[in-house]
Amino acid sequence: MSDTIGKVGQKCKIAAGLFWADYAVLGAQVHELEAAGVDWLHIEVRDGKYMDFGMPRGGFDIIEATRASSGLEIEAQLQMVRPNFDVFTQLKDLGVNLISLPIETMGETMMQSITYIREKLDLKVGVWAWQGTPSSAFEQYIHPYVDIIEYECRAPFWVNPVGGRSPHTMDPIMLTTMRKLHDMIVEAGMEDRIELMEDGGLNVGNVADFIGVGMTVGEFSSPLLKGPNGKLKPGTGEIAAAVGKLRAVMDAASEQYRSPQGKLL
Repeated sequence: MSDTIGKVGQKCKIAAGLFWADYAVLGAQVHELEAAGVDWLHIEVRDGKYMDFGMPRGGFDIIEATRASSGLEIEAQLQMVRPNFDVFTQLKDLGVNLISLPIETMGETMMQSITYIREKLDLKVGVWAWQGTPSSAFEQYIHPYVDIIEYECRAPFWVNPVGGRSPHTMDPIMLTTMRKLHDMIVEAGMEDRIELMEDGGLNVGNVADFIGVGMTVGEFSSPLLKGPNGKLKPGTGEIAAAVGKLRAVMDAASEQYRSPQGKLL
């Protein structure tokens, strides 16, 4: 089993999101993502209530199939309304390594949940929020128990997605907010142990800018699993090529903006 989350170094990492996976060949796609060198797998787990999404996605069956197909760490990003300890325990039993909790819905249960996941379940913990949540909302969670802070750019879900492109919209304020979050992590003295992830809307054209403001891991789904003609097919080399193209840009930016010790230059 890989163990990379929360170990911050010079190279910015790739969290491969499975939102745009072809579930008919999920295992084969996961195998190819792992072989191509992504760092971990990112699964959005929905309850059908969060943000009024009409239907759940990324259920326990998807996690179970992903775990059977890969030795990489698996993140469950919970897009749920106040998920409870029973959900966390089930996720551990399914083989999840990191549970990321939504600031917007956890309320007063957040720190209790972080503590339960870390102390009782011995899993890694993330805290995440959508664009629009102020950076100050993360202050209490720059904490030794937290392995990753995640910020996700807005997405107009009412617009039909374009082939080969992310449905997210990347506003300039995302760079400003990511830099603020990076500076909060540095001020707390945890630059070497808390990852900072931008979720959604990243691609080879803009990822270097985010590495330049302190991002240590990017979440990518569309760039790794979709093309102009639809979802990329395993066995064609398309997935490996997509990962390789992205990795080359990210490695170059990491060398430009980050020290060998993993600090922003």
